[in-house]
Amino acid sequence: MRHTLIALTVLLSVAAPGRPAQGQEQPNEAEFQAKADEQAADEARFYNKKFPVYRIQTPSKGKVAATSVIGEVQVHRIRKGDTLMDLAREYSLGYNEIVEANPGIDPWVPPAGATIILPTSWVLPCCDYTGVIINIPEMRLFHFAPDGDETTRIQTYPVGLGRDDWRTPKGKFKISGKTVNPQWNIPESIRKEHIAERGDPRTFIPGGAPDNPLGSRRLELTLPMYRIHGTNIPWGVGMQVSHGCVRLYPEDIEHYFPTVHVGTPGEFAYQPVKIGMRNGVVWAESQSDIYGYSPALYRDTRAEIEELGIGHAVDERLLIDGLTTGRGLPFRISPGGQGATLERFDLRPDES
Repeated sequence: MRHTLIALTVLLSVAAPGRPAQGQEQPNEAEFQAKADEQAADEARFYNKKFPVYRIQTPSKGKVAATSVIGEVQVHRIRKGDTLMDLAREYSLGYNEIVEANPGIDPWVPPAGATIILPTSWVLPCCDYTGVIINIPEMRLFHFAPDGDETTRIQTYPVGLGRDDWRTPKGKFKISGKTVNPQWNIPESIRKEHIAERGDPRTFIPGGAPDNPLGSRRLELTLPMYRIHGTNIPWGVGMQVSHGCVRLYPEDIEHYFPTVHVGTPGEFAYQPVKIGMRNGVVWAESQSDIYGYSPALYRDTRAEIEELGIGHAVDERLLIDGLTTGRGLPFRISPGGQGATLERFDLRPDES
């Protein structure tokens, strides 16, 4: 599997037919077309990937759902040319998720034959299973929508969020608008940054431009200055790279965009540890406290468990072990029970 970014870099470094770059021999038309085809094939693979949809029984308001762990951990055997970046994008995982699940593996040149864990299972953020929930520590968006009287439909996507000096805020919002090929009107503070870093004085970037960081789709929010949108740099998904906005892979935002409606409620949540249920077993999932808001992680987790009324079902040793070595994967914190291993979850997604 070739890395798309490398292909794109090669492609952009080649002068267009009839306009050779200074000091370089112009490639013939066949060579140029071959590079363009290679890039298009890479992108097509990502746009043709599967987008799982999960369904759970709708819980009572403020209660943990009877099934609040979705998905199934998968594995992939590395072939020559694979990178973790490509695998992450193909399975709608963020850079943070795939790297944390595979410590010690070079994300750019993983050894051929190595078995890679794909962390495609998640504990749902607690406890309002309505609308858009973006859990900041795990850099992941969950969308909950009614699917009949007793069922909730769930979509989930990895996101890129604000770097430490431009933190994505906690808070509630509503989707206030939707735009295809949005123009980026560059805020003055960011424009000054661009001038200082690369001498770029532009005040806007038109919609559809290849260097427009908003990508092809944007969701406007009632929370001022923040948006959910695509990106022109897919490899920043799962990283703290933005000025606070939420970035999705280009194909993910195009898939998600038609399914979300103006007026949908949402929240930027901050849950470094999530607690869930599956087959009568209590699970937890631990993420990095990326902004340092939860220094007492164990104490906060215990408090949440007691608030949910499931303290009697939790094994303290399993909880401590999981918080120490969780690697972003769901881990069991109650003893025994059906479905108590990550390898074989019963709930499998639909695909759309």
